[in-house]
Amino acid sequence: MIAEHEMPYLKRCVVLAEEALNAGDEPFGSVLVSRDGEVLAEDRNRIAGGDATRHPEFALARWAAANMTPRARAEATVYTSGEHCPMCAAAHGWVGLGRIVYVSSSAQLSEWLQEFGVGPPPVATLPIEQVVPGLAVEGPVLALAETMKALHKRCHQRAV
Repeated sequence: MIAEHEMPYLKRCVVLAEEALNAGDEPFGSVLVSRDGEVLAEDRNRIAGGDATRHPEFALARWAAANMTPRARAEATVYTSGEHCPMCAAAHGWVGLGRIVYVSSSAQLSEWLQEFGVGPPPVATLPIEQVVPGLAVEGPVLALAETMKALHKRCHQRAV
């Protein structure tokens, strides 16, 4: 269950997603938070330059590997605007990060893309739990999902 004190982290993810969109990227943003509630790192999507691996969740996993102890990583939470793709979920698992909380699910995103007339992504959308079994995962957060849908709609309308 998502606690009320976690909503500001999720809202920050949505702000980062909008920043990504305004910079010409797809709307995704993520925040890494310590066990004590300290924001340790954050990032947004940066794929517009041609490197499709520059997802914020992947960047946070790399940051955590370089800057945190294994125990601190396991106790941390990654908040994110959208459910991790398989690449990011694998990075999360390999680095040993803890819980993931996401605003919108991969299933929701797939439905939205279909609704917008956009083809599926080049990589299968799998639930995080299929990539990293046993990981604590929570989402979607319906209170913010419509905002994310609107950002994705803006993204794909401009692409047409």
